Amino acid sequence: MAIAKYLNPKNDVAFKKIFGSEKNKDILIHFLNDIIGSFKNSNIVEIDFLPTILIPNSDAQKISIVDVLCKDERGAKYIIEMQVSSTRGFEKRAQHYAAKVYSDQARVGQEYQDLKEIIFLAIADDIIFPNKAHYKSDHIVMDNKTYEHDLKDFFFTFIELPKFTKNKEELFSTEEKWCYFFKHAHETTEADLQRIIGSDNIIHKAYTALNQFHWTEDELRAYEAMKREMMDQKAILEYK
Repeated sequence: MAIAKYLNPKNDVAFKKIFGSEKNKDILIHFLNDIIGSFKNSNIVEIDFLPTILIPNSDAQKISIVDVLCKDERGAKYIIEMQVSSTRGFEKRAQHYAAKVYSDQARVGQEYQDLKEIIFLAIADDIIFPNKAHYKSDHIVMDNKTYEHDLKDFFFTFIELPKFTKNKEELFSTEEKWCYFFKHAHETTEADLQRIIGSDNIIHKAYTALNQFHWTEDELRAYEAMKREMMDQKAILEYK
């Protein structure tokens, strides 16, 4: 049996290596523009990574850790989460994280009118919204009667991978190629790669970053440790 060339991007170590490192910052910019650019009608040019530990306001509150936190050239902040295990109330956790990052802006001295928008993006290997058929949903705060978008500072996008069912011959948009990447990259062969990515050099770079033959021994050990932890968590959930 041939050894899989590409690792699993849903693994926390692999995910942060691809989307949370300065070396691959162009991948994250490309990814954010592909997934939420049209929804927000904006284009990200540059990002700066921020600490992923959200410090509580008091000792009574718990520390929160997100996978990737960054801001763009306008000051808007992006929280990117890879959710693998089934977690009750994940959509509430998303709102908690967004509210925490938003309120922390005022804590460092900004006036209310200077607060910047928060965009939360989750890639979930689980069903979050059972009543929604499509794999991607975008959420904003709107007036219930006029549908006007007056409260503009919170955006939420969820990608539910179990709902994405296209095979490699059916991929049309860049968004679909990213969804396929998260769901099937670790099963992709070199022969299929060009058919999947086409002429997209950034998605090709994302696959290259997953190529285990470019990883150090320490990185591979961390990946395998996280893989075992994910398997243990899955086993516990199945037992329950």
